[in-house]
Amino acid sequence: MLRAAGLPLRVGEGSPIKRIQSLPAREAATADWPDWVSEELRAAYRQVGVPQLYLHQRQAAEALHSGRHVIVATGTASGKSLATQLPGLAAILGAPPSGATVTAHPTGDTTVLYLSPTKALAADQLDALQELGETVGVIGPSGGIRPATYDGDTDPEERRWVRQHANVVLTNPDMLNAGILPNHRGWARFLSRLRYVIIDEAHTARGIFGSHTALLLRRLRRTARSYGADPVFVGASATSGDPASSFSRLIGEASSSVLPVTKDASPHGPVDVYLWESSPSENTGDNGAPLKRSLTVEAADVLSSLVVAGHRTLAFIKSRRGAETIAAVARDHLFEVDPALRDRVATYRSGYLREERRELEENLRSGALLGVASTPALELGIDIAGLDAVVIAGWPGTRAGFFQQLGRAGRAADTNQRSAAFFIAGDDPLDTYLLENPEAIFDTPVEDAVTDPYNPHVAAPHLLAAAQELPLTPEDVAETGLFSGLSWLVDALTDQGHLRRRPRGWFFAHDDVSASSWVKIRSDGDGPYTIVNSEDGTVIGEMGASQVQPQAHPQAVYVHQGRSFIVEELDAEQNAVLVSPANPPFYTQARETTSISVVDDLKCVSWGAFGLHFGRVEVTSTVVGFQRKALGSSEVLSDEPLDLPPSTLHTQAMWITAPETALQQSGVIVEHVPGALHAAEHAMIGLLPLLTSSDRWDIGGVSTALHRDTELPSIFVYDGHPGGAGFAERGFQTAQEWIAATAAAIEACSCPDGCPSCVQSPKCGNRNSPLHKQGALNLLRAVLSGSPSI
Repeated sequence: MLRAAGLPLRVGEGSPIKRIQSLPAREAATADWPDWVSEELRAAYRQVGVPQLYLHQRQAAEALHSGRHVIVATGTASGKSLATQLPGLAAILGAPPSGATVTAHPTGDTTVLYLSPTKALAADQLDALQELGETVGVIGPSGGIRPATYDGDTDPEERRWVRQHANVVLTNPDMLNAGILPNHRGWARFLSRLRYVIIDEAHTARGIFGSHTALLLRRLRRTARSYGADPVFVGASATSGDPASSFSRLIGEASSSVLPVTKDASPHGPVDVYLWESSPSENTGDNGAPLKRSLTVEAADVLSSLVVAGHRTLAFIKSRRGAETIAAVARDHLFEVDPALRDRVATYRSGYLREERRELEENLRSGALLGVASTPALELGIDIAGLDAVVIAGWPGTRAGFFQQLGRAGRAADTNQRSAAFFIAGDDPLDTYLLENPEAIFDTPVEDAVTDPYNPHVAAPHLLAAAQELPLTPEDVAETGLFSGLSWLVDALTDQGHLRRRPRGWFFAHDDVSASSWVKIRSDGDGPYTIVNSEDGTVIGEMGASQVQPQAHPQAVYVHQGRSFIVEELDAEQNAVLVSPANPPFYTQARETTSISVVDDLKCVSWGAFGLHFGRVEVTSTVVGFQRKALGSSEVLSDEPLDLPPSTLHTQAMWITAPETALQQSGVIVEHVPGALHAAEHAMIGLLPLLTSSDRWDIGGVSTALHRDTELPSIFVYDGHPGGAGFAERGFQTAQEWIAATAAAIEACSCPDGCPSCVQSPKCGNRNSPLHKQGALNLLRAVLSGSPSI
């Protein structure tokens, strides 16, 4: 299938292919429609190309119909939407619940709430529901299926109609928090009939975002119960290590009450997965380390080759700048081959305006675009399965994300048609480790989602918002309540004057503010910031507050839809970034300095002379400068200073203390201690995502030869989210496996003194200096030798 693309497709001397993993085809296992699905609804599904159910769809739908919470954790394009929506749509059209003595419910007695992490996914689901409803012939303002989106793009007049008439509302956690729950009295009709809550892409509800979502769902359940409803929850997820446990934590139920549906019965063609190593460049980096070709250029080469051969291809990369660069380089390559192909490649990412997103989505569906470079916004986004090939540029951060992206390749209609996925490893310790140890991808269970709804930094504003919505009662914080385990926090908020205790319960104590505005679901601070073209005043896009200083500082390069701009001004008071058009031959990367203080040492274990700790810390970070780097080679062209205010983060960390005598005994001489600690910190950060549902950019680190709080040489690895996200604690719990994998990755790297594939970091504020690779390896081996289980 890929021969026409001219790509090397075999493992061998000089080939970038290090391994080929073939995933076999899967045949369909079908099932009949349940008796409670009306003939008109079956006919509507047949009209849109669904003649019968797959076995896993029937299993999930039957459990939901009987009133059981369900998590459907099957592959991409396996029909999860139908499985999660069928009971609700059937109920809207009159199907009785399981065990009901009546034959039907009056139309209008059921409502369904659909939550997705992205607007694009909700818009795609709305289109499908509207098509289905029109086929049934009962969609409209007065009867039948009445779906509608309710998000930041919905105009005020339409919002009024949605509240009063819609029975399937598609929204996101942000709007549920800010627009629906605080105004629940205006939603009384909808909430009193709420029977099903669908949480799409539930595997993305991890870390801080997942903890916020868990508390938000508890607020939703509490409010719905006040109107007499007690909805059933269903999640659609990528494959997961323990989906029932993850989903039960998310919705606040015992795992025994959640049915996991994990056996995928949908058909899928075979997929060949190529593990690809970027070729060496002619340049050297810090410490004289050899550099590989830029990940973006390598991915653009593969993408353009596939497009020239006529293969519909989607290229994933984590960063906005990376997606823009891949598309730009691929378009330049294609113009040289065939100018007509240049416009058949585009970028898709968050931060685009609504009109841009809709146009791109339509062009993707129609096939007008052959190649798209995307951030994970399309990992979760619209229904574009059945592509010929997928390019995964750099490890996505989790196995769940990897297989979700990979699943976009392959056609269900023809299980004999082979498709391809290319995992192009970047200059990162984890990427290098996975190339050398592919069993860590294919033979290891998918991660469990880490959430912590008891994190006080996350829970406090939700408790205040809940109290403003309805007074908190003792039952809410009792052992069996929706906010069990948080009574101490309610007492603390009362002592601080944010809650008032009355006979009916606890009331929100402030009359002049909306408590939901204190909930920062996506850790974006006070954003979003608007990107404005200073030449004509047009709005280009938007950016979260947490991204602004590193990505939109003065003189930064900002790229949007292939157009480059230089940041002229960052206006924090107006939440605006002023940019001017430019076409520089470089990109920019911010440099940060970071210091850390121990607030509370919660757990400590001794591994011989070394100490492993977990606790609360305060991190102070300042963007002190930026580097201009050449497009393609990433060669540093200049290093410029910046004067920006510092930011403070209260979070959780694990840290290792290493007495100098123990370091010397392990072979780390005094002058190499700072470099050994620094190199070990970088490598540990790079390998932690192997064990947690995080990626490198969720985690920070600090190392020092003498820390003022520990009074010893120390390595800190911390969660890059307020209050912590559970990643550092998971690292503490799995320290032996984590440190052993880190040492193995350093040892396996063939470079002499350290490179981006082992101990250098792409986000180091000290420009990767000092680093001592062998010292780091000696240090980690010594720490492991003191482990109690060694």
